[in-house]
Amino acid sequence: MTSLLDLCEQYFGARDFYEVLKIPRTANDKQVKKAYHQLSLLVHPDRVEEDIKAEATEKFKVLGRIHSILSDNEKRKIYDQSGQYDEESEEIMMRNWADYWKSLFKKISVEDINNYEKNYKGSDIEINDLKRAYMDSKGDMDYILETVPFTNCDDEPRLHNIIQGLIEKGEVPEYKAFTQENDKKKQRRKRKWAKEAQEAERLNKMLKIENEENAAANNLALAIQNCNEARASQSDKFFDSLIDKYANMAKKSTTKKKNMSVKTAKSPKTSKSSKSPKKTKRKA
Repeated sequence: MTSLLDLCEQYFGARDFYEVLKIPRTANDKQVKKAYHQLSLLVHPDRVEEDIKAEATEKFKVLGRIHSILSDNEKRKIYDQSGQYDEESEEIMMRNWADYWKSLFKKISVEDINNYEKNYKGSDIEINDLKRAYMDSKGDMDYILETVPFTNCDDEPRLHNIIQGLIEKGEVPEYKAFTQENDKKKQRRKRKWAKEAQEAERLNKMLKIENEENAAANNLALAIQNCNEARASQSDKFFDSLIDKYANMAKKSTTKKKNMSVKTAKSPKTSKSSKSPKKTKRKA
């Protein structure tokens, strides 16, 4: 099993937990949590393209394990003093890394991502990320754009000015790969980004159409359900009216029979009490 330190170096280019989170060793709990949140937000598996989702998931797990150590006073104290940590217990705990992250932070929305991007661009964090990418790649702009979050070819002039300023201040060395970049390489990069932008737009359109179709299907299903319910209601009313009609007819029939029975019972008494008129004899 690959050690946590090896994974840190593989995915973040550093074997020190504080360097991975880009915070000093004197950082308090709030600063540790904030740094973890910012980094994990960038590699959250639900917020990256499908082709890098697997790698983002591994990075996400590594950050979670680092945070679980540095956010625990006892574990952090041991790590600070000896550089040691309980590899096995951290591995077991972070198997359910998604639930661990959700327990620390609210659910991320697109608005959260957009707000973070606005605050990130031009910040000290972005400049530090830019310096690291520049140094690691020795001035390769392709690598810089792929590594620094929220950047693309449209950001090149802005990033170029920042790096040039760092070079003039002596904060980073001057690399020919940056200052004398081949024009053909620039054009290839622009074509690549343009193609990826078109593909992203196409996927967004497909997703929009799919969502609209799903919404239409749901509306149709709801309309059919309402129609069926209305028909059922009408049917119930129809059968209720039939029941009332025939119930009333049966009631009238019963009443009529009772009345006839009463009349039949009374008619013999009337015949007995009536006297027949006497016949008179005619005289001859």
